[in-house]
Amino acid sequence: EFFGGMRVVNITTASVKEYIDKQMQSGLSNASINRELSALKRMLHLGARTTPPKVGRMPYIPMLKESNTRKGFFEYNEFVSLRNALPEYLKPVVTFAYHTGWRRAEILNLTWDKVDLKEGAVRLDPGETKNNDGRTIYLNDELLKEMHLLQSRRLLGFPYVFHRDGHRIKDFRDAWCSACKKIGLQVKNVETDSMIPAKLFHDFRRTAVRNMVRAGVHERVAMAISGHKTRSIFDRYNIISQDDLKEAALKQERYLQLQNSYNLGAPPNEKPLLEKGLVVNY
Repeated sequence: EFFGGMRVVNITTASVKEYIDKQMQSGLSNASINRELSALKRMLHLGARTTPPKVGRMPYIPMLKESNTRKGFFEYNEFVSLRNALPEYLKPVVTFAYHTGWRRAEILNLTWDKVDLKEGAVRLDPGETKNNDGRTIYLNDELLKEMHLLQSRRLLGFPYVFHRDGHRIKDFRDAWCSACKKIGLQVKNVETDSMIPAKLFHDFRRTAVRNMVRAGVHERVAMAISGHKTRSIFDRYNIISQDDLKEAALKQERYLQLQNSYNLGAPPNEKPLLEKGLVVNY
């Protein structure tokens, strides 16, 4: 849309930087913007290789730095503040995202025939998810209450769960940026020296998985709820159970006690650990 109708000679480094700034303001990640810039580069290269050339000169198109590992997570107070700052029609959307970790498209495309309020479940059929696998989740109390409220306001003949006055929700980047700005959830982008949202909608996906793991939910169950096909999310985002970290500390303590006792020639003092029920067997 930004370059739509623009003459090729007017696509300059300055206009590309303006485009980058606009996309960053909307909350797009550097990786997503780079994919779009790559497509623009490819288009210009193909135009320059035609006979006669349709592109006389190639502007310099800067690419943004990318990180293989994003670390964006929502703390609960950040989620609540952002939800309160968003328009009413988006509040149920972010609530569902925060609890389930579903992808944006999966949430916005959800229809009432997939929702079973009596059983408290939501089901997606194979082919309706990014990885084409079917999925079933059970709603917690907050989501079930939200779904009942949405159903009470359901429009006759309109199939989608989430909507804006009877219209499908497709792009809410402006509302997202405004809400982030309103609550001060912004950071300065070093590439453009402009303020951009500090959080992305996709951060809900990481957050939901992390919260489930912290709550003691098994990794495979968390993956089944969020729709992750492989456990790479735990490696990429360094999501580790707090119980695992505590167990590691106890194992280290046990090991050091045994080593110290061995070096001193005395039996290890196991009473403190036994009293706590924290002895780790090897």
